[in-house]
Amino acid sequence: MQIRVGFGYDAHCLREGRELRIGGVKLDYEKGLLGHSDADVLIHAICDALLGAANLRDIGYHFPDSAMEYHNADSKTLLKDTMNLLRDKGYALGNIDATVCAEQPKLNPHIPAMQRKLAETIGVHEELISIKATTSEKMGFVGREEGIAAYAVALIQKS
Repeated sequence: MQIRVGFGYDAHCLREGRELRIGGVKLDYEKGLLGHSDADVLIHAICDALLGAANLRDIGYHFPDSAMEYHNADSKTLLKDTMNLLRDKGYALGNIDATVCAEQPKLNPHIPAMQRKLAETIGVHEELISIKATTSEKMGFVGREEGIAAYAVALIQKS
């Protein structure tokens, strides 16, 4: 069996007038993330981890911000398409481990919903998706509440 590991990272600025979606879940917060799509940092980091593991470049290569078809796109669609690319190359998901770094809003109460939504989106059991939340202890752009960042590692295997 061939196994591969990939790493992903994403960050977006917080702005008023935008919805906040993280892990495919809409959160009640006065600001949202700015981006070409819905700017779901967690899904974007996961996509990059999956694509990297399969040596399929990155999310910007497959879903460029210059393409109008991805303007305001639901990132769950990008994740589904990413999983289809992996499956076309004969890979199956081993697991995902991700961390979202945000001062506000508090994410821990929403993690089970995010796990369910992501598992449903890619057609796997929730146990394969680990999500953690942390702050940056008031340091950097995350600490100043200017944005949110996410990191992800994915393990895939030839099916």
